[in-house]
Amino acid sequence: MNAVLVREQSNGIWTVATRGAPTVLDDAPALDTLVLEVLGGHLSWSLLADEQVPAAVLHDPDVAQEWLWAVYGERVALTVADKRTGELPAEPALPALVTRARRLAYAHWAARWWPASTIDGIPALDQGLLDTEIATLTEECESLVDGVDAHFEPVTAASAALGRAADYALAAGPGARHGELVFGRGSSGWDWRRCPPGLVDASERAVSWELTRAEGATLVRVRAVAAPQLITAPAHLRPRASLDTAAGVVDTELELFGDTWQGAASVSSDEVAAVRVYVPGVGPAELGAAEREERQRIRDFAIARLGRAGAGDEDALLAETSAAATDSDF
Repeated sequence: MNAVLVREQSNGIWTVATRGAPTVLDDAPALDTLVLEVLGGHLSWSLLADEQVPAAVLHDPDVAQEWLWAVYGERVALTVADKRTGELPAEPALPALVTRARRLAYAHWAARWWPASTIDGIPALDQGLLDTEIATLTEECESLVDGVDAHFEPVTAASAALGRAADYALAAGPGARHGELVFGRGSSGWDWRRCPPGLVDASERAVSWELTRAEGATLVRVRAVAAPQLITAPAHLRPRASLDTAAGVVDTELELFGDTWQGAASVSSDEVAAVRVYVPGVGPAELGAAEREERQRIRDFAIARLGRAGAGDEDALLAETSAAATDSDF
């Protein structure tokens, strides 16, 4: 039996959560955190930990009484109503509702964080199918959400099929122009928090740079593979590249050419330590520790989900089943 801690936080906010569970109060929630806005608060789950019991942050505990009993049981609901704290067993009165709520939170997560990658062969999910399932699940979870939850729309997508990774021209591009000396190259992933969905390929090889010199000038060319099916993006959502060099940080805008974001900047250094792709105003102001391992776990999770969807797993989202059916690898 899972036990949850009922605690009062500052400013009249209450939490109901298992020990160590992610909540919307965390300074930097993990990339795999599922979040669902509900009446009087938010529910959250850890996707990779396969948590089934959600954590709750309640900004209006009285309104949340409409569903607390269904998700955690009567004892937890009464404890919150009486403004008492303590550790109690989670005994949902409506476990099927909890399952549907988690599925709805996962569908919202997939709309934002699904690691679509041409390079890694992870197909994008059909946004229309995601929208349909989100609408259906929202109706089924009406006693929880009552229309309060909404999801972030990806930038734009086309109906063209995803190309195979083996046939894809990686971001390194065709190499230096005539007369240029190449004396440095590199590639990396990027912090998924720093761009809206649907802009940049989720691979750890999506971003590449090339340091060249010609006619006494040093230039860094940056390329980032666009997300699968991207057509265009409005000007305010176009990514930029921040270059860490021995002489300081250099910033340059990127423009979309075909299926690659490209940009270049003159530098006064012969060394590039890191390249970060971002959209101004999106994600944390300060980049945290590298999340490469977590991103890889999410890619592995997505590939496993598609594999099960291709085998007829009834738990798969409609969009996952469709993506698996249209990709020969699944």
